[in-house]
Amino acid sequence: MAATGTVVALSGGIGGAKLALGLSRKLPPGCLTVVANVGDDFSHLGLHVSPDIDTLVYTLAGLADPQQGWGRAGETWSFMSALAGLGGPAWFRLGDGDLAMHVMRTHRLAQGVPLSQVTAEMCASLRIATRILPASDDPVRTRVKTDQGWLDFQDWFVGHRAALTVRELAFAGAEQARPLPAVLEALAAPDLRAVVICPSNPLISIEPILVVPGMREALAACRAPVVAVSPLIGGRAVKGPTAAMMTDLGGVATAAGVAARYRDLLDGYVIDEADRAMVNELDVPAIATRTLMLTLADRERLAEAVLAYAGRLRETMR
Repeated sequence: MAATGTVVALSGGIGGAKLALGLSRKLPPGCLTVVANVGDDFSHLGLHVSPDIDTLVYTLAGLADPQQGWGRAGETWSFMSALAGLGGPAWFRLGDGDLAMHVMRTHRLAQGVPLSQVTAEMCASLRIATRILPASDDPVRTRVKTDQGWLDFQDWFVGHRAALTVRELAFAGAEQARPLPAVLEALAAPDLRAVVICPSNPLISIEPILVVPGMREALAACRAPVVAVSPLIGGRAVKGPTAAMMTDLGGVATAAGVAARYRDLLDGYVIDEADRAMVNELDVPAIATRTLMLTLADRERLAEAVLAYAGRLRETMR
C-alpha cells in the first residue's frame, strides 16, 4: 500500500515493535519515525542497557528472536555461563550477540555521544530505514513502589518477575528531561499523516514518553490525527503485566481503561474485535478490528487498518 506523508509512532518494546514493523512495511522508506521509551533503561555490569530501543532495532533489522520477541535470533549464552561461574549477577541475561550492542552503546556514550546519535549509528549500521528516536537524550527512569519499597524498574520486572503488587509509579528525572528536538520536529512536520500510539503498556512504556515536559503539548498541537491501538484484548494483555498493573493502580483493565489514559490526546482508537461492543460506549471515536499480531501478515494488516483509519479521521479534521 503506497502512502504519502510521514508517520510518528510511540512505542515500548515487544507489542509496539510488532506494529512498528508493520508500519515500516506499509510506508515508503524513511517515512516512519518511532519514538522509543527510555524509562526501562538502566546500568548493568557497567553497561548502558536500553531494552525497548534494542527490541525496536532488532525487530526492524529482522534480527529479533521470533519466539521471545526480544533479544537476537540464534543467540548464544557463553558470557552468561562464564559470569554465573564466577558468581556474578545472572538475573538479567545478556546474550553474546546482544552484549555487543550494550558495549558499543556504553563506549559511545562515554565519548560524549548522545543516546539519539548512538541509536542512529546503530540503525545505519544495520540498514534500518526507519528513524528510531529516544523520547529524550536525558535520563528518565521508571521506578516501581511495592510492599517492599521502591524498586528500579528492571529489578521489579525481571528480578522479581513483575510478581510484586504495584502501589505507585514514578519517573525519576522526568521533570528535568527535555524532549528530543527531532521528536518535536517530527510531530510538527507539515506532511505528518498520523501519530500512532502503539499497543504498548500505557503505564510503563508510553507514560515515560508522555511525562517528558512538552511531549503532551506537542502531541495535542500536531495537526495530524492521533490514533492509539489498545494493548488489551478482552481485558487481557497479549504479553506482559499491563492488565495486572492497571488493576493494581486502581484502574480498569479494559480497552476503555486504556483509552481513558489517552483521552485528552486521541482523535481515534483501535480496539480488538473481541471488544467490539465497546465501540459506541467510548468517549473517543473508535473502530474494531483484529489486533492480535501473531504473524508478519498480521502486523502488516493491522498497520494498514490503522493508516486507513487515520486517513479517514484526517479528512474529517480538514
